[in-house]
Amino acid sequence: MLVLNLSCNREHRFEGWFGSADDFEAQLGRGLVGCPVCASTEVQRLPSAPRLNVSHLRGPAAEPKPTPPADPQQQVQQAALQAVRQLLARTEDVGERFAEEARRIHYGEVEQRGIRGRASREEAVALADEGIAVLAVPEALKGTLQ
Repeated sequence: MLVLNLSCNREHRFEGWFGSADDFEAQLGRGLVGCPVCASTEVQRLPSAPRLNVSHLRGPAAEPKPTPPADPQQQVQQAALQAVRQLLARTEDVGERFAEEARRIHYGEVEQRGIRGRASREEAVALADEGIAVLAVPEALKGTLQ
């Protein structure tokens, strides 16, 4: 397994796992490698040091070295992706019935629960006018997250 540091044209940094460098190039060429933040397929490989598992060659375990703090932009991206993962895990996907189901919950017709789905801009405005809070999540974040 090959783990690569990648970046999109908007400078979002992320990791990609591939069977080999050839697999990465093939997927990149077919437009299958996309940024998990903005869905851009303009992705480039960043320089990274190879990681070799040679722990069996070392002597007794040494005192671990402190790791430097992560890049602030990377920390923000990781926090945002984690929040989206939690949102997806804690909500029910009601699909196209989002506006209808949100109203039913708001007016007490069904038990209150977290939902997610799709609504047009007009439906979202109408929900807001009725006092029903909605949060738009970009389509790129609704798919598989790394």
